[in-house]
Amino acid sequence: MHETVKNLINIQKCIKSKLIDLKQNSRIPKIIAVSKTFKIDHIMPLIKYGHLDFGENKVQEAIDKWSEIKSKNNEIKIHLIGKLQTNKVKLAVKFFDFIHSLDNEKLAKKISEEQNKQKLKPKIFIQVNIGNEKQKSGINKDNLKEFYNYCKSLDLDIIGIMCLPPFGEDPKKYFIEMKILNENFKFKELSMGMSSDFLNAIEYNSSYLRIGSSIFGQRS
Repeated sequence: MHETVKNLINIQKCIKSKLIDLKQNSRIPKIIAVSKTFKIDHIMPLIKYGHLDFGENKVQEAIDKWSEIKSKNNEIKIHLIGKLQTNKVKLAVKFFDFIHSLDNEKLAKKISEEQNKQKLKPKIFIQVNIGNEKQKSGINKDNLKEFYNYCKSLDLDIIGIMCLPPFGEDPKKYFIEMKILNENFKFKELSMGMSSDFLNAIEYNSSYLRIGSSIFGQRS
């Protein structure tokens, strides 16, 4: 068995054990295997094992890597987890099943225009700047209602919110805030938790975990 598959199975066991400890009857969160920068031969064992959700940071890299495989297996879902530039929206709407990084009105309008042209509708997470960090993208939580209403007016398929907690801080307080926001807005999904903190994220109802190094190992 390939090392990546062993790692994935161990993570799945940890998640199930955590849910039992929490006595939660909630659904098991989906694992997005963050395959950015890894070549397809390193990813194929996971595909053969049956894993279907993968995360990429860059639009063109993802298209080059995944187009042939997706044409043969339409059950595979590719998630854009990196920042989306407006000049890449046309390609992103055509290719990605999920976009986790909607963070401004200009981008929202461009996605709306492209999905109308292409008759495609990716599922979208609004990125929330939960730590209110100047250097980080995302919508301030105080502006989330206004931005969400704007997105609804554009007929975007907003399914939830996403966050990247401040580096080096305990993520729990930010996960709590995200959980409350998600419940207040009655979103279906919540994208938070990575290799270092996914078990914490599960405590606060994350439904999509973005896990890279714990599956694939450290990037060179």
